[in-house]
Amino acid sequence: MLIARGSIDVAILILRAWLGLALFDVARVAGFAGIHRRVRSCGVARHQSSAPELIVWAVDEACVWYFTRVFCLQRSAVTVWLMRRRGFAASLVIGYRPVPFESHAWVEIDGRVVNDRPQYRKYFHVLEQL
Repeated sequence: MLIARGSIDVAILILRAWLGLALFDVARVAGFAGIHRRVRSCGVARHQSSAPELIVWAVDEACVWYFTRVFCLQRSAVTVWLMRRRGFAASLVIGYRPVPFESHAWVEIDGRVVNDRPQYRKYFHVLEQL
């Protein structure tokens, strides 16, 4: 896919996504509160660059090459960070289903799920939206 897109910018985007995954692992030491603060404080750039779909693809590609399994919170936090840096007002949404208990995190732009299946919005109660 990278060769088909044929761009140094795409390679840099994948590298930034991979580094974001690694930084998330380092920030995990501070606990969920630290990650929560970092995502909440990440501002949105004034000018949009790249397409949201390309950013989602780059994060997914970085997850393939990451050295440990990447869970939904890590993947979604990094996606939000990259999207905001590129001018998209993305939100990190954390939801849960009470019975049987399950939690999940995803990314939304203007109320639309962009990095996962849209039915999560329907079947999960929103616990937090950053």
